[in-house]
Amino acid sequence: MQASIVANVPPPPHSMLLLKTDKARLELSPGVRTLSLRERSLLLLADGRPAAELEALYHGAGKDIVARLLADGYLVQAGGAAAPAPAPAAAPSTAAVTRQAPSQAPPETPPAPSNALRSLAGARMYLFDICERMFARRNPALAQNFLEALRGARDRDSMMDVSEALLEEIELLAGPERAAIVRQRMEQLLPMPA
Repeated sequence: MQASIVANVPPPPHSMLLLKTDKARLELSPGVRTLSLRERSLLLLADGRPAAELEALYHGAGKDIVARLLADGYLVQAGGAAAPAPAPAAAPSTAAVTRQAPSQAPPETPPAPSNALRSLAGARMYLFDICERMFARRNPALAQNFLEALRGARDRDSMMDVSEALLEEIELLAGPERAAIVRQRMEQLLPMPA
């Protein structure tokens, strides 16, 4: 156990809550990509979460990622002097929200929907369903983390970041074939890149 605290970045205690900084919000904005997929995914999950939850992600590799994000100024301790007040999402809401029935896709990949049926909401609902089926009973904390990250994904890029992390876990749990089926269906549901 370390009794002293480093001046800029204290070691994250497991009960410490982490918050995103403005630097993190900028990183998560559309078109900005300086961090790895896992780092971005962890940032999406971070706001108000205990460090222990985030450190447990990616089979323990989350601990190094949390330490790096703290050191690089993407995350801060909740209640710390350096913690900025969380800013509301600054993403402009220009896209109309389309209402769509939840996708009830069987394990086999159905035909691709028309472009009119592609939407973030449809892709999100499909991934919610997959997450619930595959992780809710086996690892409820992981399932909850993914569900919250999916709720926070407001554009195609952030949805892709979360889905890639989800697909990595699916591949570990169910194999590459199942992950490939989920990936193919998800890509059919997402809006085309701009």
